[in-house]
Amino acid sequence: MNKQIVQHITTKYQEQFNAKPILSFAPGRINIIGEHTDYNDGFALPAAIDKGIFAALSITENNLCTVTSLDLEESFQFQLTNLNSIKNGGWKNYVIGVVAEIQKTGKKLSNFNLMISGDIPQGSGLSSSAALENSIVNGLNELLDLKLSKEKMILISQKAEHNYVGVQCGIMDQYASMFGVKGTALLLDCRDLNSTPISIQLHDHSLLLVNSNIQHSLAESAYNNRRKVCEKISKILGIKSLRDANEEQVIKLIDSMNSEDVLKALYVVQENQRVKKAVELLKENNLPELGQLLYQTHKGLKDQYQVSCEELDFLVDFTKNQDSVLGARMMGGGFGGCTLNLIRKDSINQFKNNISKAYLQAFQKECSFYLVHASDGVKIITNNT
Repeated sequence: MNKQIVQHITTKYQEQFNAKPILSFAPGRINIIGEHTDYNDGFALPAAIDKGIFAALSITENNLCTVTSLDLEESFQFQLTNLNSIKNGGWKNYVIGVVAEIQKTGKKLSNFNLMISGDIPQGSGLSSSAALENSIVNGLNELLDLKLSKEKMILISQKAEHNYVGVQCGIMDQYASMFGVKGTALLLDCRDLNSTPISIQLHDHSLLLVNSNIQHSLAESAYNNRRKVCEKISKILGIKSLRDANEEQVIKLIDSMNSEDVLKALYVVQENQRVKKAVELLKENNLPELGQLLYQTHKGLKDQYQVSCEELDFLVDFTKNQDSVLGARMMGGGFGGCTLNLIRKDSINQFKNNISKAYLQAFQKECSFYLVHASDGVKIITNNT
């Protein structure tokens, strides 16, 4: 957790609002494997990370709520009695959505001031959106003693994104951010929302994220489209979700349906199988085979689910000639963001140098890097934290 941000946001909050805030922190997440399976009631293997969003809050006597983003240097105000999405509102709609969805549960809110700041790069695929949502709902829960359970809070965060941002996201991001356990990934069953912590013992290897610093504009609409395709095929198969399908059932649809849609469904079925296999490999400490699974997932995301892009494919393909990298794949919703790389620790600096030069030459754009560690989920920060 970034102590510099804690100090900075606390100081800035007191300067702007002349009050001492409570401070809520929600981490971003990585996903070792299990991409686009969550909204299909499937399995995923996410982990909270040691980067996230901080929310500082206090009650105000004003009849408006004031919200400031330190990082974006933007502020806005709203009334609790008049909550609607703002056209092209960006980050503001996540705030409004969380507040509105809390009120829909019947909880009574008081006017408050809010300041946010964080160290997750936007559009990186590390789920800054879920971290923002969770930091706010967790902070309001503490500030106003709403007595919301963690399970209820992640559903509020998810509905905020559905109803006020317009992204029909699954539950994995909010869940990992809320329930993360240090040193583990969570084998998450997205149907019943139960999870099993799986120890991450990488020994002489690490998880290195390479950020393409690209975020293509079609990401949100394409995400919603993929979800509709999955729901359509589930309906045709007469099942609740693709979680209940097998490969044979899906392949039989090839002759009667759009083949691209069938391949998307097939990817989901195969990805659920890869998640289960990855858990076995982690328990066996079989990192080379785990790396191969990462490459298989990327191939599926690229060729079947069609959510990759030229920059991400370049970053993954580059690793295949690097002996220090056991596996790599794009991570997150797609069309930009980060690749996840399972890499030998003693080769990280050389790898970063090599891939930076190659990426710059290919795209006239810099990539950036993050070493991340599996961390605990949301927390209220005290002076002793």
